[in-house]
Amino acid sequence: MARFSCFLLSPFAKLFKQNCAVCHTVTDQKLTGPGLAGVFDRAPKGPWLHDWIMDNTKLIKSGDAYANKIYTENGKAAMTVFAGQLTDADVDAILAYIKNPPAPKTEVAGGPAAGGGEVKEEKGGIDPLYLLLGAIVIIAIIIGALRSVRHALQNSYNRKEGKEDMPEVTFGEEVKAWISGHRRLVGVFAILIIFGGMKSCWDACYDLGVYYEWETQKGYHPEQPIKFSHKLHAGDNEIACQYCHNSVEKSRHAGIPTVNVCMNCHKGIQTGPEFAEKEISKIYAAAGFDPKSGNYTNPQNPIKWIKVHTLPDHVYFNHSQHVVVGKQECATCHGDVKKMTTVEQKSPLTMGWCIDCHRKTEVAMEGNAYYDRMHKALKEKYKGQYDVKFTVEKIGGLECAKCHY
Repeated sequence: MARFSCFLLSPFAKLFKQNCAVCHTVTDQKLTGPGLAGVFDRAPKGPWLHDWIMDNTKLIKSGDAYANKIYTENGKAAMTVFAGQLTDADVDAILAYIKNPPAPKTEVAGGPAAGGGEVKEEKGGIDPLYLLLGAIVIIAIIIGALRSVRHALQNSYNRKEGKEDMPEVTFGEEVKAWISGHRRLVGVFAILIIFGGMKSCWDACYDLGVYYEWETQKGYHPEQPIKFSHKLHAGDNEIACQYCHNSVEKSRHAGIPTVNVCMNCHKGIQTGPEFAEKEISKIYAAAGFDPKSGNYTNPQNPIKWIKVHTLPDHVYFNHSQHVVVGKQECATCHGDVKKMTTVEQKSPLTMGWCIDCHRKTEVAMEGNAYYDRMHKALKEKYKGQYDVKFTVEKIGGLECAKCHY
């Protein structure tokens, strides 16, 4: 059942989330089933609610008037039978949670969402460019002041010795005169600067492409149009990566979730622990959903997500081959996404990094039907040899055409 909630998870809340939250909210909002606010006032007294949760079909067949009324109002769609799945203590815990649900978290002015959410520090400070410009101005003022002091002291000394005052010269004329008197030293510095510039230019050209991308993309985590937290969804609420990236097991691409996938949950969950309704309202705007009427009557506005992980056009990478056949976890390439509020690039994704992985990673052959025949052949080929590890390299994982067509 559902794994989605905007509340901190007590044991009671976890039971409700896992078994009830797909169809019901603890408010008066209707999802597949009715909202549960005030349900203890509406339902018959005594053990009726307990019996309804355990086996609603039994109550309906018994001729119970209220059970048949609910069944009819819900389009004769029966609720899940939980007898055998939940214990009496579990049902009592769920009812206790419905009776005393936690207060929804609302955003407090001037601070984070009440009762939860990460506190985001406002990044202040001065732009480094302004610091550099300020330093240049200060140094120029100091140089100008020292030149004036030196000129005054020299003239004072000349007068004392009965000599003429030094003529006024500009800073440019003084620099030109110094260069004329130190040509060899200036020549050495000029050669060093020229070769240093050429080396920097060569390094920049050499690193163009994926190596340059890695250096600039390392830790790259752009601000997305919607503040979607992987930590909240994949980490706290334990939503499987494949639920949103549903083509990862069938295609070379992991796929970007459509807004309809978001709406599977957020048609009912209309507030979040940190930004309240602010970010979820952007999902509604994208889907054209009107939360008041519960209908898709507004214009649709596609979400323009910003791509984080990028490979060069000449590289072929197949997600399904690695996830299904190779049985690799998403974290192998993407890092521990369950701990990331904003997804960032953790691995270099360079050719050398991939080759190193293929040389070290053993192929998951045991119990993998994809490799049954190959495994048998390899065991015959290396029969009698010790410490043979069937890495990706040994099954052609370093062939150029595997990744470059």
